[in-house]
Amino acid sequence: MATYEEIYGKRVKDFDSDPTLDSSYEGQVWYNSTTGVLKSVVAFDAWSSSSSVLTARYGTSGAGTQTAGLMIAGNSSSTTDTYITNTEEYNGSGWANGGALPTGTRSGAGFGTQTAALYAGGYDGSNTAEAYTYNGTSWTGIPALNTARRSLDNMGAGTTTAAIVAGGYVEPPYSNASEEYNGSSWSEGNNLNTARSNAAAAGIQTASFVAGGQAPPETAATENYDGTSWTSSGNLNTARRLLGGGGSQTDGIVFGGYAPPGNQNLVENYDGTSWTANPATLAQARHGGASGSQPGAASSTFYASGYSPASPVLTTNTEEFTKSANVITAAAWASATASNTGRYLAHGVGTTTACVVYGGITNPGSTYRAQTEEWDGSTWAEQNDMGTARFFGMYAGTQTAALIGGGYTGTSVSNTEEYDGSSWSEVNNMPAVNRLQAGFGVQTAAVSAAGQGSPGKWANVYHYDGTNWTSATAYPTAVEQMAGCGTQTAGLVSGGGADPGLVNTQFEYDGSSWTAGGNLPSVLSYQANNGTQTSCQIIGGGSPSYVVNVTDYDGTACATSPSLDTARGYGRGTTTSGAATGAILTSGSTPATPSSNTSTQFTTATTAVNVKTLTAS
Repeated sequence: MATYEEIYGKRVKDFDSDPTLDSSYEGQVWYNSTTGVLKSVVAFDAWSSSSSVLTARYGTSGAGTQTAGLMIAGNSSSTTDTYITNTEEYNGSGWANGGALPTGTRSGAGFGTQTAALYAGGYDGSNTAEAYTYNGTSWTGIPALNTARRSLDNMGAGTTTAAIVAGGYVEPPYSNASEEYNGSSWSEGNNLNTARSNAAAAGIQTASFVAGGQAPPETAATENYDGTSWTSSGNLNTARRLLGGGGSQTDGIVFGGYAPPGNQNLVENYDGTSWTANPATLAQARHGGASGSQPGAASSTFYASGYSPASPVLTTNTEEFTKSANVITAAAWASATASNTGRYLAHGVGTTTACVVYGGITNPGSTYRAQTEEWDGSTWAEQNDMGTARFFGMYAGTQTAALIGGGYTGTSVSNTEEYDGSSWSEVNNMPAVNRLQAGFGVQTAAVSAAGQGSPGKWANVYHYDGTNWTSATAYPTAVEQMAGCGTQTAGLVSGGGADPGLVNTQFEYDGSSWTAGGNLPSVLSYQANNGTQTSCQIIGGGSPSYVVNVTDYDGTACATSPSLDTARGYGRGTTTSGAATGAILTSGSTPATPSSNTSTQFTTATTAVNVKTLTAS
């Protein structure tokens, strides 16, 4: 009988304990003499969820890779044609708005990289031949296709200077025409063997493939392109249309799509000749989404948005495909131990293992709360109450040195209290009554920004030095209901309600002046800000409706982050001046509970080596 070394050219190592592992151990086998167990590090395929897109859509196209992707145009309505210009950029963890297409459209061919993409054809009420290139910032018109067509979706491959677009739908038949782009003009190439639309393509101009699509009906046919002609290759295992795809001609992948009776979550891999069904299927069956990795490795693809059988039918979900010896657990929000008092519009500061929440209001009944609770990373514990029950105040500090100023007790107040980790004490009042303001900083260097004074919204800003409040540079606009984070010399205030309505603006503070920061993806108020000026999570929100959205801000631009497990606004418990990871969010209002005591906690993504115990035979 052949030995392991004879078969694989490697010896089985003998250890008295498992070695410190990383992905370089892939394929290694060792024997743990202490436990008597044979083990190995095994690579596997998997899909993992990532942050939601900003605008759900289908009939969209993708480009780039998992760490630098694009989603281009599409239809943002599941019932009518609503063509959009929106481009979104993906950085591997979240989505941010990119440069808009000059014309709203759907079902065009998108491919290339995030900083050198091409989009051609589509439908904007009629078939179009328009084409554009993207430089990472904006789109520029280039010569049009020779044949106007739609239903191209993922049917383009190559680069902005060496591209191939094939198939699509022309009025009325399905097309077999292919066109090549050389960076300055389109020229007719040899035709596909099977006329089709809504297929998946990937690779480069001289080595690409097209698979599946609508012929009609749904087809499994695959064709390879060598830069001159198309050659029939092995069929997909499952015929389908509106599928995603990526990779290269010899390392291809397709996923999702539609085949009667409905949406598919199936995944298949291509070696240039034949397709193999992959047991690692999409978590969400869907069609018409944006797929990346064109051109690139199959292991660097993603699938974003699209049309699903769930409600809402236009999904915001993003999934990434990995082939690795590492098990990746995506960042996520998950339920934590409930706090003792149901409330909303409370105040909260601290860290993931040491935070304090205080005050708030309970509905129905409009009971103002003075209760204080501390979080130790696993449980909530009651502490001494505040001297004045209130909500709507500014808050700053840490679990052992917290601050509240102003707020509402049935009328606006100026009272200030300090917390020492055990009890509250009254200190000097704010210069004027105030509520609904943003607060940030620490107990001895805090900021109260804007809010609702007397009368109405105002832009007043005050500093607190641990003893006294003093006036500081006014906020750029009169606004209330916003949230702040950071320090007195590096602060951030986001969103809020101004006249005539909610805003999506953010302003950064350096201790003496305010500067416009990157805007939020949408208007927002009554959210929780967590982190610092250059690393902030903007969590949930309560107006105009409860949201699950979480946004990351890096000091320059916003990107989506994993969503809350439940839509929630008016919640508190996150830090105002510390790390933006590991947040704990408690209380607030949800669609089901107006005064909630539920808690949710954020955990960052983790990576662990995939170790398999082997059984001798």
